[in-house]
Amino acid sequence: MSVITNPSTAEVPVRTRIWCTVPMVVCASFACLAQVSFASQQYAQDSAPYLWMIACVLVAIPSGLILLARNSYPQAVFWTACLLVVALPYDSLIALMALTSLLARRQGTKVTLRSVLAAATTTIWSQVRDALHPAEASIWHAIFSKPYTGVRYGNTMVMLVDERTIIASAVVVALIAVAIATLAGLHIRSRALARVAEAKAQSANEQVSRLRTTLDNQQLADAIAAEAHDTLAHSLSLLALNASALQAESRKLKAEAEQLGNANVAGMAGKIAGTTEDIRRQASGALDEAHSVIDMLRHPEDARLQLAANDAEASLTRDSLLQLIGDARAANMRIDTWIDVQQLGQLDESIGVIAYHVVQEGLTNVRRHAPGAPVSLQVDANPPARGACARQQSDDAAIPLAYGRHQEGGRSSWFGQTHTAGWRNMPIRF
Repeated sequence: MSVITNPSTAEVPVRTRIWCTVPMVVCASFACLAQVSFASQQYAQDSAPYLWMIACVLVAIPSGLILLARNSYPQAVFWTACLLVVALPYDSLIALMALTSLLARRQGTKVTLRSVLAAATTTIWSQVRDALHPAEASIWHAIFSKPYTGVRYGNTMVMLVDERTIIASAVVVALIAVAIATLAGLHIRSRALARVAEAKAQSANEQVSRLRTTLDNQQLADAIAAEAHDTLAHSLSLLALNASALQAESRKLKAEAEQLGNANVAGMAGKIAGTTEDIRRQASGALDEAHSVIDMLRHPEDARLQLAANDAEASLTRDSLLQLIGDARAANMRIDTWIDVQQLGQLDESIGVIAYHVVQEGLTNVRRHAPGAPVSLQVDANPPARGACARQQSDDAAIPLAYGRHQEGGRSSWFGQTHTAGWRNMPIRF
């Protein structure tokens, strides 16, 4: 059985296996058929009561099928079963099964007491009614009769006990049956609640484990952030400070050389001053990025929200590309572009976000590593019928997503990134 609870109501839904449902339906229908068949023996076949017994037999055959709905409507099934037993000459087994199902699926003192009292009344009525029938039309009389006596054996049925004993026995058995059904329902309910409590405890333990892991990770991140702040950030700060000092000395040397008329020394001092300015600017930018990374390590939730917001705002559209290019040109980047985008509505959103970030990161890297150098940007997005892609003149299995190239002092350096999608790759060239 699998158990599901709804804490807002007094319900403990218990889903029973099919191997349990089928015997219940069969036994309930058979018990109803047995008692109505005995009850029909007291009427002549051409009488109206006998026709009523035939109708009861027809209803008894599918009567057990109401137990199929006990999982969703236990109260309705229980009261329907009680009504059938009281109104028709049926055995109380179907009502007892419905009682067990109701007690297993519903909590509450009122529901328990009301249903047990109703089931006891119904069961006693069913069994006493059968005991009050004539001897040939009663199951209880057949139980207490002398063997091999009765109409079927061609003689009169001989009883081993008197009528009062038969009726008392029927009442006692009815009460015992109600007690068994009640205890069975309460046992199923308690076992279901125990499983629910165990599941809640396991969930709480898993939550504690996740919190402990998160705390350990955060402590590790805090330690890394502190170490980065004490080493990397300080080193970058010293680098920027030393670059500024070297720049000041170079300018001073240039001024003195110009006063002395030494053009070579003045030119070399000017180059050193320009180089140190680049070093200082790059060190300052690296220091800012280091502080950003340290803040992300110290505040991971804020960083996660910020990154999620960036992904939500990023998309590969002509407007977004033009915005990136405009920002790059506003930062004094000399950039030539070739943008060929078509049918962007067919472009997968995740691939578009990746391509947008690749263009953004590529421009940032070029601006950082080659400030002032001319840049060429080519973006192709020509989705085929089954997807979206951007192509270079290459048939490789994995085409670089982004190439960044800058030239400085006659040297060239390349940096790139590769992404393999479910269809073709999306290269963006710089």
